Amino acid sequence: MEIIQTELPDVKIFVPRVFGDNRGWFMESWSNRDMEQAGLSFAFLQDNHSFSAQKGTLRGLHFQKNPFAQAKLVRCARGAILDVAVDIRHGSPYFGKWATVELSAENKQQLLIPRGFAHGFLTLTDDVEILYKADQYYSPEADRSIAWNDPAIGIAWGIASPILSLKDQNAPLLAESDANFVYGGTV
Repeated sequence: MEIIQTELPDVKIFVPRVFGDNRGWFMESWSNRDMEQAGLSFAFLQDNHSFSAQKGTLRGLHFQKNPFAQAKLVRCARGAILDVAVDIRHGSPYFGKWATVELSAENKQQLLIPRGFAHGFLTLTDDVEILYKADQYYSPEADRSIAWNDPAIGIAWGIASPILSLKDQNAPLLAESDANFVYGGTV
């Protein structure tokens, strides 16, 4: 597996080795051994599967507060998305900065989003399926969001009026968020 650094040092793109022939293809989507060899250690506890029917659906920016923070490994199994990670660790030299990558069923890339980052994605096609691993269980009381269009963050989504949930329509700005992450160096 190739690991590509994004503009945020702790957010990484994983490019799997894909083996194909006339029957189809095979790839390892996760290897703890490969992660440890790259100096990364995550004990994923939960797999999640999301479906979005329409192009232009935006989910995020989501995170869970400490002590229930989650690292995520996200991949798109059907369709394509613009996946986004935002550093929300107070004191980080990258606080409020974001990284994006297009994840698709075709490119099979994955995005590693460590704890202390908000996550969101925009569907670029209809009928999108997202699979992601999390290293902490879902906690409704710790579940938070930040406005997708926060001008202080300034994510270039490429869309003015996405399809949003009520939760995401009413999300606070980062400056109003109760995110309780403190920068302590890289992952």
